[in-house]
Amino acid sequence: MELWIPITIAAAFLQNLRSAAQKHLKGVMGTTGATFVRFGFGVPFALFFVFALNRFAGYPLPSVNGAFLAWMVVGGLGQIAATFLLVYLFSFRNFAVGTAYSRTEPAQAALFGLIFLGERVTAGTLSAIAVSVFGVMLISVAHMAVSWRTLVSSVVSRNSLIGLASGTLFGIAAVAYRAASLALGGPNFMMQAAVTLAFVIVFQTLVMGAWMVFRDRAEIGHIARAWRPALFVGLVGASASFGWFMAMTLQQAAVVKALAQIEMLFTFASSIFFFKEKINALETAGCLLIVGGILLLLLVG
Repeated sequence: MELWIPITIAAAFLQNLRSAAQKHLKGVMGTTGATFVRFGFGVPFALFFVFALNRFAGYPLPSVNGAFLAWMVVGGLGQIAATFLLVYLFSFRNFAVGTAYSRTEPAQAALFGLIFLGERVTAGTLSAIAVSVFGVMLISVAHMAVSWRTLVSSVVSRNSLIGLASGTLFGIAAVAYRAASLALGGPNFMMQAAVTLAFVIVFQTLVMGAWMVFRDRAEIGHIARAWRPALFVGLVGASASFGWFMAMTLQQAAVVKALAQIEMLFTFASSIFFFKEKINALETAGCLLIVGGILLLLLVG
């Protein structure tokens, strides 16, 4: 088994934990605060990863260059903007279709990987991505009064375009993070990923911190009062991101993001076994498609 596969699965599991913890924080702070926590409280852990790899593993620090900084900024801003659009979708009454289109991130990452990095994926890999993406889209609309015809015919609606834009920015961010890590040129994938994460998460913390200072100062107090659970979000969030960055240093972003759809299966496992919730036919079909897409990806990738 290639190393990027278990790293991606572990990252998806940690991201699922982070998402659950963030939902808990939404009870004591707003969307801006809950989003900031994943960055701001992840900074010390991201810096520790770099320190530990340098001090204990003996890996030298790579030289930062202009290409790295440029890709880092593109990825950091792209991820913030994509998250903002996704949250913005929730303000609309019928947001399910738009959310479904935002899940096209792996397919769009394949396109941007070709445009920006000249990376090609095989027909088999594209098929696997398509199957898993469609599975996630089905799950996204499973509890809404929509059908596959609605999903296809609504491609030019406002919500769909916002969702597609969010998926586009997430795809660009993923490719930019891979490009930034590769631009460091060494010493190995772990240190490259750690340094990329440290720069990105500090940059995003500064951007979102400035936003709160000027536009939403009340959130700062809410964050301060919830620092203990926020610290856990920072830990699992930074660890998940470290996993994503390592995987995307080793493998194309589109392929990593396709396998990352396994996070949805972790979510449903939690719903069924811990919260005793039932899933409907569309959700079951979506889960089966995700599993099929992942298996196909591992067979042809």
